[in-house]
Amino acid sequence: MLFIVGMVVVFSCVLGAYAAHGGHLGVLWQPLEFVIIFGAATGAFIISCPKHVLGRVGAAYSLAFKGNRYTKADYLELLTMQFTVFKLIKTKGMLELEAHLDNPHESSLFSRFPAFVNDHHACEFFCDYLRMMTMGAENVHQLEDLMNEQLEVHHAENHAVTHALTLYGDSFPAIGIVAAVLGVIHTMGSINQPPEVLGHLIGAALVGTFAGILISYGFMAPLANCVTVLYDNESKYFQCMKAGIIACMNGYAPAIAVEFSRKSIESDFRPSFAELEEAIQNAPAG
Repeated sequence: MLFIVGMVVVFSCVLGAYAAHGGHLGVLWQPLEFVIIFGAATGAFIISCPKHVLGRVGAAYSLAFKGNRYTKADYLELLTMQFTVFKLIKTKGMLELEAHLDNPHESSLFSRFPAFVNDHHACEFFCDYLRMMTMGAENVHQLEDLMNEQLEVHHAENHAVTHALTLYGDSFPAIGIVAAVLGVIHTMGSINQPPEVLGHLIGAALVGTFAGILISYGFMAPLANCVTVLYDNESKYFQCMKAGIIACMNGYAPAIAVEFSRKSIESDFRPSFAELEEAIQNAPAG
């Protein structure tokens, strides 16, 4: 939503100020210039990106428009879920988890936490490491290193997308110059025309440079940065699970283990100690 607000502000300030100075907005409407700029930039973008990266670009744009994927309520549910799982481990042992880990969506334990269980990647991450614990993985440091490696792979995948979006945005000023040069070439072919015709042709050519710079620095570069920040926020959700699992493996009581998780959450989304305590007490029974 904020991305749309930002777009409106950019358009309003640039075009509004131009019109207030007596500029004619109709002159800026040069469809073929935009075809050259967007077409060439998109073609170069396709050339530069492997297929699997291109497949994730649509999701990245969608994320930018939707904003943060995880809210404070989602984190509160995650912490409550972790407490419930860790308490089950503490009271009944790891083997009690096996039936729940095989099919989390039908588990009487995990189904009580719909936001978590419907997040495929997060659910898979958490359940995979619990499954390893049920299989006898006891070395905390090795398991933590493995988690870090998986999170690093996840970060690298996201970085490939944001890097591609950054390059895409950076290409627009140069492609805008290409469009402007083509416009000048077209103008030179009409050098025998009267000044008013030449003025229109030169103005149309300069729209290419203007549009390329505006699209790059007004929209595409901020969009790439927005996606980068949102991807980093997503990784914090996984860091929260990691902190809880490591604390549980180190033998801490469930209430202390979820405190490790809670402290790893960014302050804007971190539930207070009292909120977490209330959520735990009001958690639905299995």
